[in-house]
Amino acid sequence: MSDALSAIPAAVHRNLSDKLYEKRKNAAIEIENTVKLLIAAGDHDKISKVIDVLIKEFAKSPQANHRKGGLIGLAAVTVGLATEAAQYLEQIVPPVIDSFTDQDSRVRYYACEALYNIAKVVRGEFILFFNKIFDALCKLSADSDANVQSAAHLLDRLVKDIVTESDQFSIEEFIPLLKERMNVLNPYVRQFLVGWITVLDSVPDIDMLGFLPDFLDGLFNMLSDSSHEIRQQADSALSEFLQEIKNSPSVDYGRMAEILVQRASSSDEFTRLTAITWINEFVKLGGDQLVRYYADILGAILPCISDKEEKIRVVARETNEELRSIHVEPSDGFDVGAILSVARRQLSSDHEATRIEALNWISTLLNKHRTEVLCFLNDIFDTLLKALSDSSDDVVLLVLEVHAGVAKDPQYFRHLIVFLVHNFRADNSLLERRGAIIVRRLCVLLDAERVYRELSTILEGEDNLDFASTMVQALNLILLTAPELSKLRGLLKGSLINREGRELFVALYASWCHSPMAIISLCLLAQAYQHASVVIQSLVEEDINVKFLVQLDKLIRLLETPIFTYLRLQLLEPGRYTWLLKTLYGLLMLLPQQSAAFKILRTRLKTVPTYSFSGGGDQISRASSGVPFSQYMNHHEDDDAEDINITSSHQGINFAARLQQFENVQSQHRVQARNNVKYTYTTSSSSTSKEVKRSEDEEEEQHKPPPSSRSSSVADNSRPPSRSSRKGPGQLQL
Repeated sequence: MSDALSAIPAAVHRNLSDKLYEKRKNAAIEIENTVKLLIAAGDHDKISKVIDVLIKEFAKSPQANHRKGGLIGLAAVTVGLATEAAQYLEQIVPPVIDSFTDQDSRVRYYACEALYNIAKVVRGEFILFFNKIFDALCKLSADSDANVQSAAHLLDRLVKDIVTESDQFSIEEFIPLLKERMNVLNPYVRQFLVGWITVLDSVPDIDMLGFLPDFLDGLFNMLSDSSHEIRQQADSALSEFLQEIKNSPSVDYGRMAEILVQRASSSDEFTRLTAITWINEFVKLGGDQLVRYYADILGAILPCISDKEEKIRVVARETNEELRSIHVEPSDGFDVGAILSVARRQLSSDHEATRIEALNWISTLLNKHRTEVLCFLNDIFDTLLKALSDSSDDVVLLVLEVHAGVAKDPQYFRHLIVFLVHNFRADNSLLERRGAIIVRRLCVLLDAERVYRELSTILEGEDNLDFASTMVQALNLILLTAPELSKLRGLLKGSLINREGRELFVALYASWCHSPMAIISLCLLAQAYQHASVVIQSLVEEDINVKFLVQLDKLIRLLETPIFTYLRLQLLEPGRYTWLLKTLYGLLMLLPQQSAAFKILRTRLKTVPTYSFSGGGDQISRASSGVPFSQYMNHHEDDDAEDINITSSHQGINFAARLQQFENVQSQHRVQARNNVKYTYTTSSSSTSKEVKRSEDEEEEQHKPPPSSRSSSVADNSRPPSRSSRKGPGQLQL
């Protein structure tokens, strides 16, 4: 106590701890004057004693009024010291900063007031304690007491002024503290932090842009704050930094790109838009720095292409095109495998637009870096094949383009066709929904003849006969109708007169044997009318089923389309194309008379002219409208043009062997059909067979004639038939 009295008079000591502010204020003025006298006398030891007393007996006192007096007293000492205050700051400032966490809000308020007065006196010397003061102010900005918040804001403005004019501020020491605080969610703290970032960025001598990666994520995090004001402040700060990036010759794009990629997948719409906008600028500005981040950037862009917000979709598409147009090589660090991996993952997206762009990337890489892509083909091939079952036609078409690009190499071509057939076999709905579009597109992208030959080779050895039949029927329908296969149809039309056509006919024939109607269609297309007629004649009862009649109905309707115009025109020369007539009449005989197809074909055949050529075509002999079909078949048969063609081309097409091949395949189908029926019958009737047999035995016993009648019947049967009973087939016997 004696030390205290020697340093501070008793009256001053007493008033400094009084509950009345005016008394404490007057005591502080006395201390200020005392310190001025001590400074004038050069008594620095006594000044230190005054400060120690204020700290130990007042600032750290358990009584709130003492702590308030101590804070006012320390501020008064600093004011009294004036220019000499800097050497005592190590004693004065720490207890004031400690008071910011005092339980009493009034003490916290006076701490802000005291530090404010201290800062005004020492100005630049104050920077030594900046980090501690900043940390304390950060906490006070969210204080529960409005007066404390207000006092803290006043102090904050003063500290900002001091920092902006100081050349001793260390941004390197400050950034770790700022980074640590950026994850705080309190809105007042966030406003405080954004305010400091903005102020420091405005100081020319402070390079905040260089440290932007350290707090960029925190700023983006604020974009989703519930407070509109905070979102606006954060957006304003980010916009300013982005403008600086555009004008800066040196920027660390890589570290920031990692942050932007993460933020581009934010659940907050505004955050996604800002992130994708930044990525867009980075792609334009980043150059070589971003090459190793391309895969991550692409992974952020592709989902945004399908974003529900149009602005995000527009920017994402622009960025995607910009990224794809950049020309880089693997030697520059461009990771083709990583890009392919991203594209493969995005093929599983629920959004069509994203899947389409993923395929565009694979296609682009295939064109630019084919060798590297083929090295990673095993990683993406299965995914590409599964994509053929996509619900979107546009996706399927793009997948086919990618497959076609890969299939330029023979080994991959075979792999593609084999797997395609496998997928059709495993998923019948895929064949129904996508079969036509897949085959037609492949025929455009790859050579149609090559595709059909490969498919025929695979189906020729197919063990699943039902699938083979269905697949051949589908391929046959595509062959007959698709505009893309017009060249292939033209080649087949010349099967009887040129080698290329014959070879293609024989190649397709092997698998087309799985469907009688497909074989007949192929023969009509190849103008092998005699063989078509022979095939029709070879059909047996088992072949004429519902499926066959459905296919026949389709063929009859196709005969009326422009594709078979040549065939209908040949009907103008019935004498020359007798086998064509026989084939069409054969088909007519297979159709139910009440069917629409029967009426269509019959109507067409009625229009066939009832004249034929005789004497080399010099004379025309007209027949009556009721000329029998046999007359057409027998008239000048030796001069039939088709017979001449067939005879001359037998060395190319062995029709007898082809017919045997067809019958062998159809025999396998019949055996399988019988086995299926037998199995069905066995499983369905085994439980009732005994009962049926028992009822038959009972019925037989009831209808047995007497023994005399049976002997009489036998005698009658042993007699020769009477004249009246010798009737021909179909005659009624009386």
